Parts: sequence; structure tokens; C-alpha cells
Amino acid sequence: MLTLDHLAVSALTLGDGVAAVEAALGLPLAGGGQHPYMATHNRLLSLGDIYLEIIAIDPAVPAPSWPRWFDLDHFTGPPRLTNWVARTDDLTAALAAAPPGTGTPVALSRGNFRWQMAVPADGKLPFDGAFPALILWTPPHHPTQTLPEAHARLTRLEIAHPQADALRKALPLSDPRIHITQGPAKALRATFSTPHGPRSLE
Repeated sequence: MLTLDHLAVSALTLGDGVAAVEAALGLPLAGGGQHPYMATHNRLLSLGDIYLEIIAIDPAVPAPSWPRWFDLDHFTGPPRLTNWVARTDDLTAALAAAPPGTGTPVALSRGNFRWQMAVPADGKLPFDGAFPALILWTPPHHPTQTLPEAHARLTRLEIAHPQADALRKALPLSDPRIHITQGPAKALRATFSTPHGPRSLE
């Protein structure tokens, strides 16, 4: 089984992404850092058992010779919720059961964090990015343990896709917050409870 791990908001610049999310949710972001292997950087927000990540290309690091994750090399437009990430305790088995193109494991680290993430060869996840990126964290460290409490929680993640039934069947995951719906194109929308009332990102 897979477990919801975090949500990803892509942005052309990290500053733009942070400003957009802080304005939408009314909460300050914290933590984060650089991913030299992918030449990206991020900021985070605690959502209790999961977290929200704002990610962008890091202009201070030379571009890699391989595609970046979340298809960031082709991202355009305003900051928006583009991807989600599911955690597994057995990445090899999870990839064997996943749709073709989900990726191959890449070992990564940042500070005390160590993890493996399945990265597609072309940077594009199955189902137009509606299928989650798969991650395996090395215990005991996980970002949720170090982020300050933001008193925000995910209440609903709606994933729309033209092949909703196929996407649903491809996901060995059961989470009452996740709803896969039929739609004309891939679209993600997340709703949160916050100290300011319900807020959303899409």
C-alpha cells in the first residue's frame, strides 16, 4: 500500500511560489533547502501527518543533464498545485506494480534527510502527472518531524483526470481525503482547514 506523503506546488521562482501560497493560505512557510542533484530548491509547510512543498528551479545551481522531477523544465504560468507524492516502505515492489514510466529510484539527501525517489526518465509522471511520485524515506528522519506546527490540515485532495477509473485502479492507496474524479484534463485541487477557515490551492 501507498501512503500520502506530501503535495507539491510548482513555481517559476521559489519567491513567487512562496508568496502565492502564503497569500492563499494565510500561513508562513518554513524549512526547505536545496536539491543539488535536480538543481531545485523548496520551502515547506506542515500539514500534520503530511506537508506541502513549494518547489522551483534553483538558478544558483547548474542545470542537470537529465530532466528535473515534476516536469519542472517545462513548467510555465503562475504557481499552482501540480503533483503529489506517495510514500512506500518497498520502492522496488511499488514500482513493479506502478504504471510504466513512474521512474527509477534515485538516492537523495538534504541535511539529515535521506530518501529514494522514483524519477521518470523524461520527468513526466503517468496520467499527465496525476499519478503520484513515489518516495521511500530512510528512518528516522522525515520533514514533518522538524517543521513548526502551522495548525493547518489537508481536508480534501481532488484529482481530476479523463482516465479517472484507470488512475483509481492503478493506485494501491486508501485515504479518505483523496478523491479521484472524471474531468476533461488533469487538475489538482486541495482544500485545507486553517486558523483562518477553509482555504484551497489548485
